[in-house]
Amino acid sequence: MTPSAPASLVVMGVAGCGKSTLAAAVAEQLGRHWLEGDLFHSEASRQKMAQGEPLTDDDRASWLASLSEQLCLRPGLIVTCSALKRAYRDQLRRASPGLRFAFLDIDKAEARRRVSARAAHFFAASLVDSQFETLESPVGEAGVMRLDGMKSVDVLQGQVCNWLATPR
Repeated sequence: MTPSAPASLVVMGVAGCGKSTLAAAVAEQLGRHWLEGDLFHSEASRQKMAQGEPLTDDDRASWLASLSEQLCLRPGLIVTCSALKRAYRDQLRRASPGLRFAFLDIDKAEARRRVSARAAHFFAASLVDSQFETLESPVGEAGVMRLDGMKSVDVLQGQVCNWLATPR
């Protein structure tokens, strides 16, 4: 990250928490580019998730490497990524010094409801439980802001934009 470049941001959390919606809103407000992390999954991983099979660390390795590369190449980028494990977040941090994480925290029932309501998405609702089993909460890690995923997008957008405007 160059001194003049803003810190990149990963909007993270379990499936259905609202990562894409919030990332798009924050990017629009700040005039930044954002990437939908799901687009970087391999076809094999998409098929696996569509069939209700949870991804393994090996399945996620190339996906995380691709997202890391994007963060390295594009300072100030906003990316959606579940970033469920500390090791995944640390890998992304190594690619983008000063990286921040906006953690959308919701409960399992709400995540299941939202994922079930989505049209034309490869992620099977049956995988919500595995997302919560895999999640290692980032609360307390440096550069992480916990957000109540039940709040409106406008409220969340304001919270994230204000947080990003504060020096670390």
